[in-house]
Amino acid sequence: MMNNFSTQDKKKLSEKFRFGLESEYVLVSLNDFTPLWHQKLSFEQLNGIFEQIPLDGIPSCDGLDLEPPQTKLMPFVVEGYHLPDMAFQAKELLPKGVEIRTPVCNSISHALDIHKILYTRLKKAMNENNFDLVCLSHHPTESKFSGPQNKRRHDYWQWSMEVMTTYGPDINVGIPQELVQNLSIEDLNEKINYYSPALSALTVASPFCNGAPWEYAKGKFGKSYRMHKRSYIAPPIEIHLDENNRFEFKVFDMPNSSVEIEAQILSFLILIFDENLKGRANHQSRIYELGEVAKKGLQADDIQEKAAEILKNADSILADWGFNPKALNIFKQRLQSGVTPADEMLSIYSKNKSLTDVLKTRSQFIF
Repeated sequence: MMNNFSTQDKKKLSEKFRFGLESEYVLVSLNDFTPLWHQKLSFEQLNGIFEQIPLDGIPSCDGLDLEPPQTKLMPFVVEGYHLPDMAFQAKELLPKGVEIRTPVCNSISHALDIHKILYTRLKKAMNENNFDLVCLSHHPTESKFSGPQNKRRHDYWQWSMEVMTTYGPDINVGIPQELVQNLSIEDLNEKINYYSPALSALTVASPFCNGAPWEYAKGKFGKSYRMHKRSYIAPPIEIHLDENNRFEFKVFDMPNSSVEIEAQILSFLILIFDENLKGRANHQSRIYELGEVAKKGLQADDIQEKAAEILKNADSILADWGFNPKALNIFKQRLQSGVTPADEMLSIYSKNKSLTDVLKTRSQFIF
C-alpha cells in the first residue's frame, strides 16, 4: 500500500524512479508539407541521416533495443513495417515515420532535457534533407496498409499492419522495487482500464483520415482515429518486470509540447500513487469506452467526471512524493474548457479547409 510510506520515505523513493520517452513523428516534405509514407520514404536514406547526428551529451543507449535492419544502436529509429525472411527475421523495412527514444533518465526533467536535445538535432538534420517532423497521431492521408505476414502469430501480424498509420508516445517509467512489491498488478490493470479512457480524452490529437476530418457517422466528426484503431486490440500498458520494473504506458495521443509530455508522465504516476481512486473495470469496458472517446473526446459519457477525479488530489499527492505537479495545469485547462488538441486542429482546418495549415502548426514543438 502506498500510504504505508512516510513522506520522507516517499521522497527518497522518488529518486529511484527512472524515466524514458518514445515519440513517433509523421514525415512531410519541407517544401510543401505533403505527408510522406513508405512509397516515398527510404530506410537507407533515413537511417543514413540518423547515423550522422552527433550524440555528444546523450547518456548511453545501453538498454535500448537494436531493431534490424538498423545496425547502429541510436536514439533514433526508422519506424515502419518489417519485411521478413523465411525465418521471420527482419531484412527490410517500409518506413511509416521516425521515432526518438530517450535513453534511461534519472528524473522527469532529465528525460525532457534529453528529448529536447534529440528532437532539436533530429529536426535540423531532417530539414537539411527536405523533411520535417509533424506531431500527429494518425497519418493524415493514409488509413490502410497490407503487407506479407511478418510475424509468426496471426494477431501480431494483423496489428503490425494496423500501426503502419498510427503515431504516438510511449511513456516509460521504471518503478522502484519497494513500490512494485506493494502493487497488485491485477488491480493496477483494472484501475487503468477504468481511468485510462479519461486520460486519453485529454490528449486526443488525430481527427483526420484520408485527407479530411474523420467522419465516423453522417455529420459527426471524430477526435482520434488512432484511438479508434487501438481501442479494440492495443493494451493500455505493458509491464516489463524483467527490465528493471519498466512500466510502458500507451494511452495518450502524440503531444507537441514538453509540458504535455510531463503531464502525461505525471498522470501515470497518479494512477500508481492515488489509493483513493476506487474505479475498476474489465478490458471489455475499457475497449467500449475508449471507442467512444475516439469519437467524442471529452464529450463521451462520464469521461469528464473521471478526468476530474484523477486530477482532484493530484497536486498534493505528487508533491508528497517529491514530484512537481505544475505541468498538470494543461490537463486542468482542457478539462475546464472542453477544448482538446483535436478540437484546435479541426478549428484550424475549418478556416481554409487546409490540411497543410494543420500540419504546419503541428510541426512546431513547444519547449
